[in-house]
Amino acid sequence: MGRTHEWRWFAVAGVLLVAQSFVDITPEGPWNSRSFSRGMVGLAGLLCLYMAWFRWAFDRKGVAPTTNLWKEPEETWSTVLVFGLSCLLFVKIIVWLDYSRFFPEPAGMIVTLIGSLVVLNALYVGLITVGPLASSSEEE
Repeated sequence: MGRTHEWRWFAVAGVLLVAQSFVDITPEGPWNSRSFSRGMVGLAGLLCLYMAWFRWAFDRKGVAPTTNLWKEPEETWSTVLVFGLSCLLFVKIIVWLDYSRFFPEPAGMIVTLIGSLVVLNALYVGLITVGPLASSSEEE
């Protein structure tokens, strides 16, 4: 059975909008700031990418990856944790190697925010599925 919710258009729009934040082609807008316009368009692109990922991963509309949507949260929470930590490590390496000149100014802050939220989500899922907050079979 095929997917019922289309995600590709969100992904294409997200990639294009995020890619434009690496070049300075946006207008100044009503706030007279080209960099602010670039940031707003980039954030809209990140939202589109998130919505594409959500539709691809869960095959439904929505924005909150609640635990009941996960197929095997007991096993996949650690993969999600590794992804979040990788985001944080990526930002640290970019700053350490001084490659930040190749990225838009707020990129580090945004990737750090994404990584932090992913780590918190993974830790929560780990705690309630296999950790001390997991419901034991004796209680059910």
